[in-house]
Amino acid sequence: MNESVTYNTKDGLEACYYVNQTGGNYFQSTSALTTSLPLFVLQLSVVLFTTRLLLLVLKPLRQPSIVALIIAGVLLGPTGLGNASFSEHVLPFQAIKVLETFANLALVYYMFLVGLEMDLNLIVNSGSEATWIAISGILIPFGFGVVSFYLLLLFGSTAKEISSFKVSIFWAITLTATNFPDVTQVLTDLKLLRTDMGRLALSTAVSSDFFTWVLLVVAMSLLNSHPYYALPSIIFFVLFCVFVIRPAISRLARHAIKGDDFTEQHIWFILGWIVFFGFITDAFGLHSMVGSFMLGVIMPRRDLIKLKLMERLDDFVTGIMMPLFFLTSGTRTNAGFMLKETPWYVILLILFLSFGAKILSTLLIFMLHNKPLEDGFALGVIMNTKGVLSIIILNAGRNIEVLNNQTFTLMVFSVLAMTCLVEPIISSTYKPRKNLLKYKHRTIESVLATGAEFKILACVHSNRDTPGMISLLEASNASQEFPIYVIAVHLVELTGRAMAMLIVHDQCKTSKSKPIRAKSESDQIIDAFVSYEKRNRAVSVQTITAVSPYENMHEDICSLALDKRASLIIIPFQTILAADGQIEDAKSTFPATNQYVLENAPCSVGLLVDRGLSSITQIDFARNSTSSKGLRIAMIFIGGPDDREALAYAWRMAGHPGVNLTVLRFLPGRKVAQSDSENRSSHDDGIFDSLTFEEREKRLDEEYTYEFMFKTLDVESITYTEKVVNNGDETLAEIRRHDADFDLYIVGRGEKTRSELISGLSDWNSCQELGTMGDTLASSNFASHASILVVQQHVPKNYSATPEGFSALIGSSSWQPLMASGRVSSGNTTGISHYHVHDQDEDDDDDHK
Repeated sequence: MNESVTYNTKDGLEACYYVNQTGGNYFQSTSALTTSLPLFVLQLSVVLFTTRLLLLVLKPLRQPSIVALIIAGVLLGPTGLGNASFSEHVLPFQAIKVLETFANLALVYYMFLVGLEMDLNLIVNSGSEATWIAISGILIPFGFGVVSFYLLLLFGSTAKEISSFKVSIFWAITLTATNFPDVTQVLTDLKLLRTDMGRLALSTAVSSDFFTWVLLVVAMSLLNSHPYYALPSIIFFVLFCVFVIRPAISRLARHAIKGDDFTEQHIWFILGWIVFFGFITDAFGLHSMVGSFMLGVIMPRRDLIKLKLMERLDDFVTGIMMPLFFLTSGTRTNAGFMLKETPWYVILLILFLSFGAKILSTLLIFMLHNKPLEDGFALGVIMNTKGVLSIIILNAGRNIEVLNNQTFTLMVFSVLAMTCLVEPIISSTYKPRKNLLKYKHRTIESVLATGAEFKILACVHSNRDTPGMISLLEASNASQEFPIYVIAVHLVELTGRAMAMLIVHDQCKTSKSKPIRAKSESDQIIDAFVSYEKRNRAVSVQTITAVSPYENMHEDICSLALDKRASLIIIPFQTILAADGQIEDAKSTFPATNQYVLENAPCSVGLLVDRGLSSITQIDFARNSTSSKGLRIAMIFIGGPDDREALAYAWRMAGHPGVNLTVLRFLPGRKVAQSDSENRSSHDDGIFDSLTFEEREKRLDEEYTYEFMFKTLDVESITYTEKVVNNGDETLAEIRRHDADFDLYIVGRGEKTRSELISGLSDWNSCQELGTMGDTLASSNFASHASILVVQQHVPKNYSATPEGFSALIGSSSWQPLMASGRVSSGNTTGISHYHVHDQDEDDDDDHK
């Protein structure tokens, strides 16, 4: 039996279709696609496949994900594949209402997540400059939007059929929008996230988003059919949420967390309230997304609640449901209306005015503040990054019949074009100025020789890294004479809507009343480092949370090390665990981050492979007693600058009363000496520099190890042993002979050192960042349970060895070794030979100060 239904559209069209179409077989329908659920699954599959395919295609072009979402919707709509055959089978008219229902539901939950991630404190603390740029970036584009729309009225007959004032308002609001999650992605792609301009762009984008939301809510209230009812109602609703609902939710959340009773029922309760809040604002005449956004904003900023809600919603809403919203937007987009009613030169002129408005507004503020105009131009271009907010504004205007097919389509393509132009323009026209900050103590050797404060940047990814990192820091021998300043950085991956930021924590505000389960991972990491600081008065700790994408995390690490003038960066080398909990072959979960830090660090770097360092030894933090065996350290010395730096660190650690140090130095045997002699004679004809370099490196090794041996001769906790070997197999055999005697190996990375003593070991090398010896020790073939610390000394690029040591010219900087005399008692390390940075410009700056 067939049932006919007539549906009147907002454009005055009338659509007729059959609800049920029965067939002559055992099933009710001749085609499964005539029912809602199978058809919805097909639509979801098509849009997800198209979106993922476009993401892969656009990734080499460095376009943000919003571009792929918009294009996917447009391609599946009337502009692309939405012809009669495709629409009949995939997007029939009777299925549009079901599709729009799910799309609006996705939008409601998405806006809740946006509100949950929006921190109003960041807007308050963003600074006057960012605020003025945001205000200017709203007022000037708003005016340009009104002008460009009335320009369209002169040429587009369709635009005259609707209220020109209402259209101009939505047109203008769309141009003011800047989506800060997409701005973050653009800055990440362009490697500008941690530049001064990048930080200003993020602060400006957050403020601009907030002001745009306020403007949108006011505009939707005033343009409502009952404005005198809608606007007071929404104002009352906002005040009621802020002063009544927010305190009530905070009280309930505090009670649940304090009692360690935050369960799944609380999560489902909040998810139900999201829909309820959307229903309230929809009843007031606004879109339901306003209510869910408001609920997200007033939610208490407690990491436990936030993380659980993100776990439940983020991937499902963002990755699966939101593409349906862009599909419904694409079904409303028809390029035929735009090209038919508007000349192409008018479209280009409107696009030029729309794009130039943000640039002009930013340049004006930069001129008033006497800041570089190239930065102002780049910031203005980045502020043209549109996102979900712009598409939401356009669809809101379409829903209330303010925008028609022509104006809606034109604005969608304008938003798409403006976003696509951002990255190509910035990458071709803008080069950020590099930070020229200089400091002397970039190595452990230079710190020990001068007795300066030892500054260590300790990075952790999770709670798993914290115990081993703190044990290593405790063993670093902090004392009143040789204090340690630790910058503890918790590295957190940037989520889709989160803002990249550096959060400096106040140690005085740590909460002790919370149970462990109620604390977030960051809180637990902070508490651990604060407890370490309290146990040792010679240690100062500053805790920082760095939120950024993993592909740009090395920029955070290097910039923090430069800003804090650190002498050593320690990064946990997170290995992959097997099913039985044992560590597999060395394979880092963050190899790119480790490699980038090693290549770009402004100081020495240490990679820690933690195999239970905190559980193997218990060093007395009060320093008045020692465990039965203490921390047994083996330093393997092959030769080169990295090994000398590793020896310097081990030398300092040996001053701790709970540390026993054994230095294993490997010397070449007769076979290696004969091979070197033959190579020297065969290269006498001209290539002499490389051999001279190696000889001078060996001379530095001899002087350094002789000084160490001489000054630690009477120290009972230090043992120095020399072994003669001819190849890597013999070296490894000697190390295996003493493997059970040690808890921690300290080795140099040896990237710039070539030695026959480790020949053949590189065949095992599966992880380049650990170096040959470090990777061999970390391999499961070595069958060791000891932890490993791989050290790389900071040396300028293109350095060369001189009879006195290193020399390298970078500008006016030259490196020379400096022998400083001093006393060594109980393993203390004053008087270590080191490389001193002599910089004429820096000396002039110091004198000038």
